[in-house]
Amino acid sequence: MVKNTGGSRSNKGKNFDDEAGAATKESEARSQSEPILEQSEKSRASSSSGTRRRGADTIEMRVPSTNEAVRRHLLECLRSDQGKFAEVASKNDYYMALARVVRDRLMRRWTSTARTYHENDSRTVAYLSAEYLLGPQLGNNLINLGIYDDARVTLMELGLSLDELMEEEPEPGLGNGGLGRLAACYMDSLATMQIPVIGYGIRYEFGIFSQALKDGWQVEATDKWLKYGNPWELANCDVTFDVYFGGHSRLETDQDGVERIKWIPERVVAGVAYDTPVLGYEVNTANLLRLWKAEAAESFDFQAFNVGDYYRAVDAKIVSENITKVLYPNDEPAAGKQLRLEQQYFLVSCSLQDMIRIYLQKGKPLDKFHEKFAIQLNDTHPALAVPELMRLLVDVHHLDWDTAWNVTTKTMAYTNHTLLPEALETYSLPLLAKLLPRHLEIIYEINRRFLESVQQQFPDDHDLLSRVSLIGEHGDKQVRMANLACVGSHAINGVAELHSELLKETVLSDFYRIFPEKFSNKTNGITPRRFMVLSNPELTSLITRSIGDSWITDLERLKELERFAGDKEFLVKWSSVKRQRKQILAAKIEQLTGVTVDSSSMFDVQTKRIHEYKRQILNVLHILTLYNRIKKGDLSSIVPRTFIFGGKAAPGYRMAKLSIKLITAVADLVNNDPDVSRYIKVVFFPNFNVKNAQLIYPAADLSEQISTAGFEASGTGNMKFALNGALTIGTLDGANIEIRNLVGEENFFTFGLTVAEISKLREEGYRPRGVYESNAELHAVLDLIGSGKLTPNEPSLFHPLLNDLVGGDHFMVLADYEHYIGCQEEVSQLWKNQAKWTLKSLLNVARMGYFSSDRSIQEYCDDIWKVEPVSVKLDIIEPLASGSSLGSLTFAGGSE
Repeated sequence: MVKNTGGSRSNKGKNFDDEAGAATKESEARSQSEPILEQSEKSRASSSSGTRRRGADTIEMRVPSTNEAVRRHLLECLRSDQGKFAEVASKNDYYMALARVVRDRLMRRWTSTARTYHENDSRTVAYLSAEYLLGPQLGNNLINLGIYDDARVTLMELGLSLDELMEEEPEPGLGNGGLGRLAACYMDSLATMQIPVIGYGIRYEFGIFSQALKDGWQVEATDKWLKYGNPWELANCDVTFDVYFGGHSRLETDQDGVERIKWIPERVVAGVAYDTPVLGYEVNTANLLRLWKAEAAESFDFQAFNVGDYYRAVDAKIVSENITKVLYPNDEPAAGKQLRLEQQYFLVSCSLQDMIRIYLQKGKPLDKFHEKFAIQLNDTHPALAVPELMRLLVDVHHLDWDTAWNVTTKTMAYTNHTLLPEALETYSLPLLAKLLPRHLEIIYEINRRFLESVQQQFPDDHDLLSRVSLIGEHGDKQVRMANLACVGSHAINGVAELHSELLKETVLSDFYRIFPEKFSNKTNGITPRRFMVLSNPELTSLITRSIGDSWITDLERLKELERFAGDKEFLVKWSSVKRQRKQILAAKIEQLTGVTVDSSSMFDVQTKRIHEYKRQILNVLHILTLYNRIKKGDLSSIVPRTFIFGGKAAPGYRMAKLSIKLITAVADLVNNDPDVSRYIKVVFFPNFNVKNAQLIYPAADLSEQISTAGFEASGTGNMKFALNGALTIGTLDGANIEIRNLVGEENFFTFGLTVAEISKLREEGYRPRGVYESNAELHAVLDLIGSGKLTPNEPSLFHPLLNDLVGGDHFMVLADYEHYIGCQEEVSQLWKNQAKWTLKSLLNVARMGYFSSDRSIQEYCDDIWKVEPVSVKLDIIEPLASGSSLGSLTFAGGSE
């Protein structure tokens, strides 16, 4: 696989020769064989006979050399797609051309995959997610094609840098964080494992905001990821569906004398498919990610234009396109709540209509729809799929209610991602009645039948009916989306062992009582292809040279690294890899922030969404504790550390934004104090996203996973850090528990109250002020924050934060402070013994195999979806007859 000792990615002996013939012929077909550059034409004469291998299929044909074929294809794409010649092309032009070269290699796999699924009528997973945080695609596709290193060499020969071209790629910010990144990891695993799937989502024109810092405050800027176009997607205008909003329903009698409900909408929006291939790792499978864009059914009103009403002429276009304009609008105002509901319904309606279209191609009756599709609801955002599928089956395709309900419940499965009751979405009845009147009627009927069955099962528990009803009766009546998903699905799962148990004990306890057979755990996972092979090539190379490359698709094979635990030479190499990654990150930090950090210091990292329960504040209290100790000359527990923060705060979340301001104020205090900065520094890494995460995870020494126990559903950042050799300091929360159990508690720094201990403390009457008054170091730190020293121009700026801590401390920051500080002292002591630290780093990586998203997907396949892998055989290139034009190149079954 990897032939050298440097930072190369997995390559398995592949190179561009695998595709050179097809790609070159496609380029020549597009240019009708006219010369690209004179030198290119001369080099064609030196083309030699080559053999391209596709599994068991071998095709003899004459191809140019690897580098020449790619060079010619790249220059042709530069000319044909970008309209540039080499001397005037920008880096972005070259990136776009290279992306097209790679995409051309994806297309054959994509069409072959689609053909295979169609011909086999394969059972298919439909993954419905409002978010897909994909990350940049170029590097990942090169890795999965097995040609990353060859691409780098080829570009070097052209005087280009692959790293620089990859930097040109904008990141599609189609998600807020963990939920969207999990969906992307799962799509990678599904393709790698050759599982038929369609990922359905929304093509937001503007994704999650780009974050900048101004005077220490977060500033949000528009994420214009589509500014230069998206070379990985294809607009599939043939796949367009009407989506209804508003209006009313009425009872009609059809030609057979049967009464039917018909929805008469107030407005109609068109949903247009934009398709992206998701390639598996060194397999032929390229699955479909289908994102929907909203357009006006009729985008221009000539009548309004002709009478001079120019604004009304395009009003329908503007209103319709607003639905997919931006990721998750602020739903605090009523308009934001309405737009969010419109987005969620738009997603499920387009997706379900598309699934039914695909299903009916085989002419089968819809009462077997659940045998073809397994729909996974990624949290409550797609919960309207339940009443929408019922509407389509009953109102449009005329199934009777009981049959339709049987199909719906056997098709749907629901993943819950939160333990926070306030995060379980609800929508007011007036809003549902206004936007989706027919769905509200269907929800009422589902609820009536459900409550009747619950009453029969639990005749003496009248309060139970109120708690599990799909309609919340307290205050303003609301439709409870989590309840709807639970009732309409045959399977319900949490995403970590603790989370799944707490679901059964707390927010979904009543549904567990009614439907115990529905519940299971499916601990989250991450893809090692992106978060090791792509982002940490040095560690990938070291591991592969030592145990082979099978770990990339069988992560449990990392256990074989344990045999090197006593190998001092290997541990030196392990430490050297970490040092290289830290140097790379240190250079990036200086470039972005102007702060120079010592790459030999401990990189203590907390990068995740900014939220009170994730407790960035607790980390800050530790930093200020060290600051005070250093100023006093108490250096006994001090080791050189660089504290690295990163993450975005929701635009309307004031306490989270205030937390960022506190971090940056502490950074200014620490970094500008020569007595302190020689020991510790603090950095806030701006605009944390997938691209930046790929730099940060491999460089971390210590991973801060310090959320309040019982609040984090799972977390996947904890897995990414540990997989790249960071040690974890963490609470017994989310997947931390499983990581600790598997890597060994001796290789995990554990602190903090447990869920049970927090519950007991609350019952006994927790007094955070008493903690503040009894702990001298904590008292001094909080007083420092409140003194105004951090923000002299606004001395009371952080008082709201302090009042929350001392007055209530809902997230147990003060309660866990003393234990956290003590645990951090253990971290410092271990850091002083670098040999032991490196050994524990190795053991963490060796024992992280369970947390592959491949394992997670296998559990979904076995327990919930009941779906099997389908092997894809590439369409065979038909041999060219003597004297044939290259422009006539076709594949078996049609033109590619």
